[in-house]
Amino acid sequence: MRWIPTLLLCCAIAGVALTAADVLTPQLGDAFAKKVVAVQEHANQGVKKPRSTTFSQAETNSYLKYNATDLLPTGMTQPAITLIGQGRLSGSAIIDLDVVRQKSSSGGWLDPTSYLTGKLPVTASGRVFTGDGKARFEVERAEISGLPIPRSFLAQMVNFFTRTADNPKGSSIDDTFEMPAQIRRIDVEPGRFTVHQ
Repeated sequence: MRWIPTLLLCCAIAGVALTAADVLTPQLGDAFAKKVVAVQEHANQGVKKPRSTTFSQAETNSYLKYNATDLLPTGMTQPAITLIGQGRLSGSAIIDLDVVRQKSSSGGWLDPTSYLTGKLPVTASGRVFTGDGKARFEVERAEISGLPIPRSFLAQMVNFFTRTADNPKGSSIDDTFEMPAQIRRIDVEPGRFTVHQ
């Protein structure tokens, strides 16, 4: 289950807010968690038989709201995703830019974190490409409080929020990464995504 933060971070840094149709409940969050366990157990068993597991947008956002708060990096709250379809998704989060600035700012006049402060909504959207056990996210648009931001600023935030004990330098916004739990590909459809093992 160590792969959950990677999946959630990719989703949360990727796009916009919830649709009005999403009703979030602790039960839906628990349903998401049970599916994650089943995906991991299938990988642990080394079963060669293909398996597909579908997660709804409501389950995913319920998990983010009710179950994942301790998995989120310091400085990020209220993540949510919108699964648009044809590989496209968007996500949003409230980002504490003071935390980002204190820990990663160069302090130079060209550094955007030198000018933005406080907790602001950050959104991004784009397309996820997966196959052969690898994934890559291509950013199409990113905003802070509804205003477009440079790709370099989003890249700085992605790098900051992906730093872990196992990955102290963080990840690049352009990285292609190996998917965990023997996941071969992920299909993003309107309102849901399906993990194929």
